[in-house]
Amino acid sequence: MVANVTVPVAATEAADRAAPARRRTPGLRNGRTPWLFMAPFLVPFILFYLVPVLYALWRSLHKIQRTGGIYGKPTEAWAGTSQLSRVLHDGDFRSSVWRVLTFGIVQIPIMLLLALGLALMLDSTVARAKRFFRISFFIPYAIPGVIAALIWGFVYSPNLSPIVSLLRKLSIEPDFLGSNLVLWSIANVVTWTYTGYNMLIIYSALQAIPQELYEAAKLDGASNWETARYIKIPSVAPAIVLTGVFSIIGTLQLFTEPVVFSKIATTITSTYTPNMVVFDAGQNNYDYAAALSVILAVSTFILSFAFLKATQRKAAQ
Repeated sequence: MVANVTVPVAATEAADRAAPARRRTPGLRNGRTPWLFMAPFLVPFILFYLVPVLYALWRSLHKIQRTGGIYGKPTEAWAGTSQLSRVLHDGDFRSSVWRVLTFGIVQIPIMLLLALGLALMLDSTVARAKRFFRISFFIPYAIPGVIAALIWGFVYSPNLSPIVSLLRKLSIEPDFLGSNLVLWSIANVVTWTYTGYNMLIIYSALQAIPQELYEAAKLDGASNWETARYIKIPSVAPAIVLTGVFSIIGTLQLFTEPVVFSKIATTITSTYTPNMVVFDAGQNNYDYAAALSVILAVSTFILSFAFLKATQRKAAQ
């Protein structure tokens, strides 16, 4: 009888001792562990993104004043929103924004259509050597932007380009670096560079489509085009929207290609794109460059948010 009573009591005491430990474990897991997993992202995000943004905003609210003339001692003074207002009335900045918006309205749809077409081709059941073509389409993105711009600068050069020489033999005199075509020459470089990158995003979304949908479409007698139109394209619409947002952000940040082309084309000035305006202002007026950066960042956010809302509204209809 003693043994029969002692064993349950001992088991109960052991369970009572273990219960607090079990109650503490979920608290530890739900409290600290998620932050530990998020730390590799949060620490660089705060140090290299959030802090610089806040610092740029702070600098945009200040300006440098000199006492005793232009050679006087520089002192930092509170400017409020005067620097931001100055940006909105800056003709060079407004012209550069309109220029890249025109660039994006034409270049982004063309690039995304090419990326979608290439992704659908690779996802086709009749496609061969898919791995080879995936790598081939992605290679331009792996080339550094400066190198890509230099290569295309050679292709566009009227005195060095074999393409220009061939076109001249056909009585065509293209001026790829002239004022009428240089913006679209840059658009060609950007399209060549980023089409493969966007294609991989869309292609990855295509791989996630359940095979049952394809089997059902095949049983219904749908052709390859009908399958692509009614199943594939609607299914990858979120991926297309994502690439569209990336493209809008990249368009407003256009910098490398025009800077390289400015060395070989007199039609590209130091204020050709918004980022070039910021860089040029930063040589002499750091606070004003910060104000330009803040306005550019806000504009980018507004355009991206408007694009997302417009696509969501269209998808809901």
